[in-house]
Amino acid sequence: MWKFKNPIRHLITDTRWPTAADAGKSLLYRPIRIGPVEAESRTWVPAMVPWRATEDGFVTQENLDWYRRFAKGRPGVLVVEATGVRDISSGPLLRIGHDRFIPGLRKLVETVRDASEGHTRLFIQIIDFLSVKRRPEREKYFARFLQVSDRHRLALAEVTADSAWRNAVSERVREFLNAAPDDVLERVLDERELESLRFGYREHVTDMHLPHIRELPQVLPNIFADAARRAREAGFDGVELHYAHAYTMAGFLSALNNRKDGYGGPRENRMRLPLEVFQAVRTTVGSDYVVGVRFLADEVIPGGNHLEDAIYFGVEFARAGFDFLSLSKGGKFEDAQQPKVGQAVYPYTGQSGYECMPTVLSDEIGPFGRSVPLVAAIKRAVNDAGFATPVVATGGISTFQQAEAILQNGQADIAGFARQALADPDWFVKVKLGRGDEVRRCTYTNYCEALDQAHRPVTCKLWDRFELNEPGIATIDEGRRRLLAPEWKA
Repeated sequence: MWKFKNPIRHLITDTRWPTAADAGKSLLYRPIRIGPVEAESRTWVPAMVPWRATEDGFVTQENLDWYRRFAKGRPGVLVVEATGVRDISSGPLLRIGHDRFIPGLRKLVETVRDASEGHTRLFIQIIDFLSVKRRPEREKYFARFLQVSDRHRLALAEVTADSAWRNAVSERVREFLNAAPDDVLERVLDERELESLRFGYREHVTDMHLPHIRELPQVLPNIFADAARRAREAGFDGVELHYAHAYTMAGFLSALNNRKDGYGGPRENRMRLPLEVFQAVRTTVGSDYVVGVRFLADEVIPGGNHLEDAIYFGVEFARAGFDFLSLSKGGKFEDAQQPKVGQAVYPYTGQSGYECMPTVLSDEIGPFGRSVPLVAAIKRAVNDAGFATPVVATGGISTFQQAEAILQNGQADIAGFARQALADPDWFVKVKLGRGDEVRRCTYTNYCEALDQAHRPVTCKLWDRFELNEPGIATIDEGRRRLLAPEWKA
């Protein structure tokens, strides 16, 4: 994982929790209108992937238990994990790319409604992603994956000062490159070939030589619209379109997108497909259904989007009619660390990944509410443009004082708690009842993120080895980890 050169360890400092009366008068526990629905409070649990679905993307009992546990804490809004819009294999991640997934998702909705007794609004985040392959063994890459061309032969002839390479057979080129040092490879292979060798093959939205990539603007609007229809049929209160991090729609928004077909280059072209997807979704689900968006306040990569881009996108998303704007930061492939052979590149290992999920080993700013100034600038621009679209701040928010101050200062309309909600799903009800001193505080060490990187069921180190002998609990790793936080004995 990426680290600062001279990191500062920040402490989890004491905080003052409100009485029940003070919580009841707070802005955090005041209702808020989100498009056609009202949330009972301005508390929000962002989408987190728990790695509990079947390999075919169906809802499991473990999924139901996971969301039931969050729902018992009664956040104002709970967002279900990134759920694939296509009917393609994606491992143990939820999918919504076919009607056969609706019954399981409907059961999930019913589970959350029952557990929260109707107090929590339930949205589902829907996502498209492109192909990412595991990093290959060097010999395997050159023997099977490299497509030898005259470009390689000419480069070898120049590098070695041997014209015989101009007519060399492909097998000879492959053998030579497999044994060649890095400085030779960097003069013979192009940027994408080096990436495929060192990180594993990964599709980009700019791969216009691939027909299925070239045709994304023609196919994605209907794919997202169909997924949103299924979400509505399953009973979700709304959908969140995933336009953030390292995935397809974020790729179109990125300043690195230089497509020449009207969907890349200038900002207005880069947001053309994201708006077309939204319009198709809105037409399908109607104006009486919540459609929001998750996007980046800063990509945190060289040549990528920064705050001025996010401000532009935020205003235009509000103008288009999105019902909420949820902000994140970073989480990109472009600066990810090199994976081990046999593993896939993980977009949260570089500096952009750190900024997405900052830890207590930080710089002088620290991890707590690190992205809030960016969120505040976007909200200010949206409001100045005449729109009242609710803006969600996330990232290192863990205490009532912190969340309430963000809202009172007008930096955001809703406070999102991801890792803190994982550490203590009962945060919301504990604080509301004036029992904040019983909250299990997140320590921001990213134990949970390491599990996500390994594609293992996500848990929290603050409770996953606690009371393992409790009757009836679900465990993993031969009983060494429990899958759910202990029930709060109110």
